[in-house]
Amino acid sequence: MKSVLSVISIFRGRALATAGTCWLLIVGIAAIGAPILAPFDPLDFDPFVRLSEPGWPHLFGTDHFGRDTLSRAIFGARMAILIGLGSVLIALVAGGLIGMLSAYFSRLGHVLMRVVDVLMAFPALLLALVLMTLLERSVLNTIIVIGIVYATTTARILFGMTLKLKQDVFVDAAICSGAGHVSILFLHILPNLLSPMLVQASFIFAFAQLQAAALDFLGLGLPPEIPSWGNMLSEERVYVTRAPWLLIFPGALIILSVFSMNLVGDALRDNIDPRFKDDIAGV
Repeated sequence: MKSVLSVISIFRGRALATAGTCWLLIVGIAAIGAPILAPFDPLDFDPFVRLSEPGWPHLFGTDHFGRDTLSRAIFGARMAILIGLGSVLIALVAGGLIGMLSAYFSRLGHVLMRVVDVLMAFPALLLALVLMTLLERSVLNTIIVIGIVYATTTARILFGMTLKLKQDVFVDAAICSGAGHVSILFLHILPNLLSPMLVQASFIFAFAQLQAAALDFLGLGLPPEIPSWGNMLSEERVYVTRAPWLLIFPGALIILSVFSMNLVGDALRDNIDPRFKDDIAGV
């Protein structure tokens, strides 16, 4: 009960953040219930209704193959959630370990953080493009690439936070009590990082949507047969003047989802431990 009240208090007085949370819940429901909510099969072709304008029964119109745009948008929510969560998991696990170990073991940190600095010198999209050219187009590879891209930022942020915690009294007390390195890192330092990691996760989720859409648009992301908002933009861009709704709907879904996740991240960031506000302020 207390945890529920604490979550509610975060969004109290934040109408935009609350609206963003509601939108993300709608996307989540659409992703889970896609087979039930979608009025048509997203892969069914019907050349007799190709490029139909929005109306009944195709509320979002149809694409150049006659596929229902609304159904493809609903199934695209599945890819948005899957890629977002998968990227967050990889970025937090890989970046978190690198950042914590680098801060705790100084000699190791000199090597690992220089590698992170080199990777961070590349723009996120450029680094993702380079990695995707080395791999084949698939859902798993897209998740791995986006996760690696944002693992660098996560490592840099958690590196600074771990350095601060390493100097706190509770760490000295743990050392005096005979605690080992693993115990200090994962039983004493890590629990204090969970709150800022949650904030970082919200921003990674938002940025992952943009990266996935950009990769799909450039033809290096998900396979074309998989319904996703980015693939919808990529396939229908040639019909921007003849059937603009084919770009308006998936584009609006991407914008709303990214904006909503950023609003939620801002609300979470304003309620994290004051010790870490400066570290995560630039995320």
